[in-house]
Amino acid sequence: MRKESPKVTLVDHKGPMLLPDTAYDMWARGELDDFVHAPESSRVEVIGGTVVVTPPPSLEHNAIIGDITYALAFAHAGRADFPWRADQGTGLSLVGVGEGFIPDLMVLDQEVYLAARRSRVRTLVPDQVELVVEVTSSSNAGNDRRPTEKRRTDNKWNGYAAAEIPYYLLIDRSPKVMQSILYSIPDQGSAAYLHEESWDFGQTVKLPEPFDMDIDTTEWKSWDN
Repeated sequence: MRKESPKVTLVDHKGPMLLPDTAYDMWARGELDDFVHAPESSRVEVIGGTVVVTPPPSLEHNAIIGDITYALAFAHAGRADFPWRADQGTGLSLVGVGEGFIPDLMVLDQEVYLAARRSRVRTLVPDQVELVVEVTSSSNAGNDRRPTEKRRTDNKWNGYAAAEIPYYLLIDRSPKVMQSILYSIPDQGSAAYLHEESWDFGQTVKLPEPFDMDIDTTEWKSWDN
């Protein structure tokens, strides 16, 4: 069931401002950016009912996404039956949850991707997406990780699980973690993933079926390196 998102007061350098509608509804209509005074190329999302503005990512952040995209393209080139396509930068509308995310990367079946492209949709919905990828940054890693028991908050991890995205690959660049974590078996009722598998940076990430592909992480480093 979709959460009811109240109207919120947005605070920026120009002072407080009451939004004319819920943050999610404005995001879904493509209107929220007009009320957020943020640097160009920033991402404006609705996470846990809160408007979150993320600055443009660093080169290293984008390079990791590039490595994953390359691995997908390599698998596609080598296997005639490989059906997966990558999308970067499109919004993901979690209609039933009332959240609006912009994942670092989404992986879709090729036929689904082409149908969405031909329909000229502005955002995708969870039923179209098989895998989402997020790469953490020091400023907003808490939005991507599984919440701790001591500080339970609704974030992207909960949102993806509640929306029943089958797989969530989290690349955690914290110097204390430095791991790729694949979450699977989403449980809508608890808004949680029930299974996880992880690889240290430097190890090859082995995505299971239905992907059955490897991702080289040799060059992946923490955000302090």
